[in-house]
Amino acid sequence: MKQYPVEKNQVLEATIIDLSHEGMGIAKVDGYPLFVENALTDEVVELKVLKVGNKFGFGKVMKFIKESPDRQTVENENLLRTGIAPLSHLSYEKQLAFKQKQVENVLTRVAKMPEINVLPTLGMEQPFGYRNKAQIPIRKIEGKLTTGFYRKNSHQLVAIEDFYIQDPVIDQAILTIRNILERFNIKAYNEEANEGFMRHIIIRRGHYSHEMMVVLVTRKPKFFKGVEIANIIHEELPEVVSVVQNVNEEKTNVILGSAEKVLFGKDSIEDQLLGKTYRISSKSFYQVNTQQAEVLYQTAFELADLKATDVVIDAYAGIGTIGLSVADKVDHVYGMETIKEAVDDARENAKLNDIENATYLVGKAEKIMTQWAREGIAPNVIFVDPPRKGLEQSFIDAACEMNPEKIVYISCNPATMARDLIHFAELGYTTDTVQPVDLFPQTAHVETVTLLTK
Repeated sequence: MKQYPVEKNQVLEATIIDLSHEGMGIAKVDGYPLFVENALTDEVVELKVLKVGNKFGFGKVMKFIKESPDRQTVENENLLRTGIAPLSHLSYEKQLAFKQKQVENVLTRVAKMPEINVLPTLGMEQPFGYRNKAQIPIRKIEGKLTTGFYRKNSHQLVAIEDFYIQDPVIDQAILTIRNILERFNIKAYNEEANEGFMRHIIIRRGHYSHEMMVVLVTRKPKFFKGVEIANIIHEELPEVVSVVQNVNEEKTNVILGSAEKVLFGKDSIEDQLLGKTYRISSKSFYQVNTQQAEVLYQTAFELADLKATDVVIDAYAGIGTIGLSVADKVDHVYGMETIKEAVDDARENAKLNDIENATYLVGKAEKIMTQWAREGIAPNVIFVDPPRKGLEQSFIDAACEMNPEKIVYISCNPATMARDLIHFAELGYTTDTVQPVDLFPQTAHVETVTLLTK
């Protein structure tokens, strides 16, 4: 048996020396790291060892011996236990500093580019109640339909009614819908047995429009009294303009299935971003923090310093939010996206805003950019806002081959951004400054935006 300096269930006193990138406290016992939830740098705690592994273990605070001056009161510890708001015990000012340091760390360690200047994180005046979308599992607990969130790394549902970081109107709507489903005796999904009916309630609410969409994710297509339930949801929540049934028959932790049916109203909602109107359907990617998305995009546009003669490519265009925001400032916008529904939305959104100088295609960015290059389309500026896994090398090659003056890179994952910056630098595109923006207060996630020039 391998010997570790600590053993399971041992209680010991430790000093927290740092925070992990996920916001957990780090203590070391004879060089062996323990990750501790709800613990902050420089705190001295009495902890119980919960789990011991080859390289590190996990512990739980039993008692605070010395608390950090940066600690703030957490209304509900379940927000930490479920990972909904893992930084909510840290003062907001220090959360912003933590995120700036995260970005500095990856640029120094991963990209070996310590010379890049990381600016202070742009934060929110009110860093809570900001999420315009909720995806909430529904399960039966003690005979009642219960909504909440899973305990971290488990399938155990913790009952939560105030999610703290979500629009409070959405929190209230979840309870109303849950109670309506209860009245109709709807069976909750049981994950272990893969039986029952109602899996998730998803709600989107326009930040400016206040239009609400409800998606009920069910295990089977046949929804007895589904239309009646949808009408009652609208009666009790007049902001609801769309109720959609999404069918997911698979035994999986992926939330949405492919089949959908409108039970009430429209198949989308509308909202505004930087003064333009967008149609958002159930599967559209739309930033969950509208206010900060405006700050993020505004920062990106200032860095791009666009001219009326510019040709712009909006790669990973989604429903067109970046490209359509700048269309009236430039000559032409070209965008692409692999999801057909998103491209339909982008085209529809161009019409909604009377924009005629925007072209959107379905397909992989690197393929379409190569095709455009052959057609003689020469962009001055490429905006790129990829998913968490960052950019494929083939995309970076295709983008640099188009020889734009500027590439504006928006990232939701500093580690993959740092890796991609190395590849851009090899092809002659470099940056000197990165601007972090806090789109996800109370969590460890941070968005960044940077300008690459040749």
